[in-house]
Amino acid sequence: MTTTRERPADRAPNPADGPGWRTVAARAASLLLRYPDATTLAALPVLRAALAELPSTVAGPLGEVAAHRVGTDPVRLAADYVELFDFRRRCCLHLTYYTAGDTRRRGEALVGFATVYKAAGLEVVDGELPDYLPAVLDLAAADDGGWRLLREHRVGLDLLTEALTRDRSVYREAIVAVRAMLPAPTPADLAAAARLARTGPPVENVGLEPFGPVDTTGGRR
Repeated sequence: MTTTRERPADRAPNPADGPGWRTVAARAASLLLRYPDATTLAALPVLRAALAELPSTVAGPLGEVAAHRVGTDPVRLAADYVELFDFRRRCCLHLTYYTAGDTRRRGEALVGFATVYKAAGLEVVDGELPDYLPAVLDLAAADDGGWRLLREHRVGLDLLTEALTRDRSVYREAIVAVRAMLPAPTPADLAAAARLARTGPPVENVGLEPFGPVDTTGGRR
């Protein structure tokens, strides 16, 4: 039976959760990459405490993002987040955008993501798309299928890191932490990232409508 997964903003990661530190790290990264609303920001004290239990290669970068959120005015945080992730296509948090762009293939890819959630007995909530990186990180915290999706779409993470580096965004550190939890890139991964960096995502003048709204698709993050 499909069950609605818990919103990560409702409960900060705890080292006692799950089978290992990657569960905690994935939940922390998800929180830190989500829109900084009041509930998400309220979880920061528990999140920062949980980072102490993680390897430094992951805890360090995530700690930088957490410290930035703690020390920045919430109104400014929200405005900067929207400007970065909602209005800069190169900083898109939807993984299939990098490999499928705005083409029919993206709709097919989204259905593939939705299938992985369903196999895990989970579904995306609050109108999120199944390829939304924080949602995929939540899936990874609960099921190996999420880690598989992250590995398969590493090229998107690599390109997102480059874009956030160019923009001098602290959110780059959250992606660095996610990449640190994955196997090292293969030569094929590096070649694919270089190719997409030159050409950009595919473009086609169609929408996603032919594939219809499944349980895990919806509107804004």
